[in-house]
This record gives sequence, structure tokens and C-alpha cells, in this order.
Amino acid sequence: MLDITVKHALQLVFMENRLRELRAERGWSQQQLAERVGVSRQTINAIETQRYDPSLPLAFKLARIFGCRIEKIFKQEN
Repeated sequence: MLDITVKHALQLVFMENRLRELRAERGWSQQQLAERVGVSRQTINAIETQRYDPSLPLAFKLARIFGCRIEKIFKQEN
């Protein structure tokens, strides 16, 4: 039987996001959004393609840029 902490460590959390959709609504390129939040275009691409979950400070910064709550951009996949 696995120890409870090991069980929790094995549970993967997958996040979905609406970053591409929100960016497109404003007519911004990945580069333009990247410059607004201070990251590389590759970081924005990795978030949009769900290969990278942003740090909490970056998620808050994205929410401020889009004028919404973090939950409007990111949600846990079931």
C-alpha cells in the first residue's frame, strides 16, 4: 500500500486554459502578449498549447492584463 503522501505526489493535475482565445479576441499576437507580461513568445506558446502551466505570479499578471479572474483563463481539467 502506498503512503498517503506518495499517492498525492502521483496524482497529476492537468490545466486547461483560454489564453489563445482571449488573446485572439484582442487581436494580439503571441509576441505582443509576451511583451505585455514580460515573458518570451515561446512561453506564451507553451502555455497556449498546454505544455507549460505558468507560475502563480504569471497567472495573476495574465489575469490583470485581460481584466478578469484567473479562473476565467485557467481551470483544472477533469
